[in-house]
Amino acid sequence: MGDEAKFFKSLGARIRELRQGAGYSQEDMISHGYSVRYWQKVEAGKPITLRTLLRICLLFAAPMSEVVRDIDDIPKKSIRVRN
Repeated sequence: MGDEAKFFKSLGARIRELRQGAGYSQEDMISHGYSVRYWQKVEAGKPITLRTLLRICLLFAAPMSEVVRDIDDIPKKSIRVRN
């Protein structure tokens, strides 16, 4: 599994924890603008956009920094910084 896939799989698990902690089922997410199938994919590790992550963080009143904390274990050598 590549680093990116690993990141999104961990992020999906974290999002599932947020949903369950808030007492929502996947079906409840329909009322927040997400289909059950889409939400299942997110929780399974489907890559999402920053905009979607922001919406999820706002929905659960969770700081984005806390949601992604400790799941960004992509090795530094794979990150290319452009000047």
